[in-house]
Amino acid sequence: MFFVDRRDGRTLQMQLATSIIATILDTRAGAGTRMPSSRKLAEYLGVSRLTVTLVYQELVARGYLDALPRSGFVVSERAPQRRIDQPPRSLPTREVNWDNWLPRSLGGRRQILKPQNWRSYEFPFVYGQVDPKLFDHSAWRDCARRALGTRDFTGLADDQLTQDDPVLVDYIRKNTLPRRGIRAGADEVLITLGAQNAVWIAVQLLARADRTAAVEDPGFPDFAEALSYARMPIEYVPVDGQGLDPAALSDRVGLVIATPSHNIPTGATLPRARRLELLRRADAQDFLVIEDDYEFEMSFLEPPSPALKSLDAGGRVIYIGSFSKSLFPGLRIGYMVAPPEFIREARALRAMMLRHAPGHMQRVTGYFLALGHYDAHVVRLRQTFRRRREALVAALEGTDFEILGAARHGGSSLWVAAPEGIDSAALNERFRERGVLVEPGQPFFSQPPSPCRFFRMGYSSIDEGRIATGVARMQSCLPPRGA
Repeated sequence: MFFVDRRDGRTLQMQLATSIIATILDTRAGAGTRMPSSRKLAEYLGVSRLTVTLVYQELVARGYLDALPRSGFVVSERAPQRRIDQPPRSLPTREVNWDNWLPRSLGGRRQILKPQNWRSYEFPFVYGQVDPKLFDHSAWRDCARRALGTRDFTGLADDQLTQDDPVLVDYIRKNTLPRRGIRAGADEVLITLGAQNAVWIAVQLLARADRTAAVEDPGFPDFAEALSYARMPIEYVPVDGQGLDPAALSDRVGLVIATPSHNIPTGATLPRARRLELLRRADAQDFLVIEDDYEFEMSFLEPPSPALKSLDAGGRVIYIGSFSKSLFPGLRIGYMVAPPEFIREARALRAMMLRHAPGHMQRVTGYFLALGHYDAHVVRLRQTFRRRREALVAALEGTDFEILGAARHGGSSLWVAAPEGIDSAALNERFRERGVLVEPGQPFFSQPPSPCRFFRMGYSSIDEGRIATGVARMQSCLPPRGA
């Protein structure tokens, strides 16, 4: 009944405890059932006897086991049990035709895929993932301890209805946004479950069948997929070396989703003249702009350009930011900045979906920011990413790969091309066989060229000591020159 798996990331104590609890809750071990002796169970599992003893003592304290004098341990009468017997099906059933109920399959949508086991690759040039060695775990643990303290617990345990954590909102208003040239009141900020959730909320509120949405091409595929699901017509605007060209927007445009700081995936930065022209056209044509200002913290080559929102005098820009790239993607804490009228509606829509982001994670993040840990963390990231980018650029020199795009301010990825005639998706299969992982470029295009020789290389999760070897492996996957 009890087992441990040494490939599992959890401790042996945790695995054994959860195994015993699962057995009790499923009533495979009823009240009074005698547990194996610590010696026998330790021998059977191949663990120390102390590990088993500590687990038994912990489960006694939690009410799952009772300790009998000189007789070992038994399942407690107080232990909860949850198994409910499945009643036999007595009535005939008709199979559900899910094709009728779900006519719009999301499985075939355009999306960026990466294997779940990407960390097992020797050279993971994947974007948006973290290197745990760069994160201050002690500082995060201290902030979590503070947030779990008695003083904070009551407020965080209560239903916050539609409100957000004031500590987090205060830091975003007074520190994060001013660095982007933005001033906002508390009623102009909404916390979301990452930037993607913010984009989804904005699109659901703004999508109109009688207006067209413009997105960058190449660009982040989820922007177009969210618009398509909301049934808003889409036009794709080509991206050049200076990003999206406002002059290419049609007269039908009612909404633009853009990444002015640096385009996904090319890294192109929208210059000031184009930003002003985009805002001028937004005012003249009465359209709105959703600005995804991702990775502005990763500016280690030169200061970042002010956000498009900072130039917006008419309230036409809905600004979206996130801590997923700078902290870790599993955090799922983002934010939206817009006029109070829009935030009020966005808050109501969010409440219908999920009420609010988890209060405890908001408070932990707020403490991490307010106590200065975040700024120190960003400094470490900038220093490390500078070295990794230099190593990657140097490694690619002299190879048959070409750097086509790189964020002017820094960032954490490069837009790269294989030689003419080579498809990046097929090439990636050869890369994987050699322990190298990159992101093929097909999902970023509305209509990928064939063959599509482009791919994105991230360097946030690979240390600089392995970069040159990884690139050499990539070069070895190409056909010989002149072949």
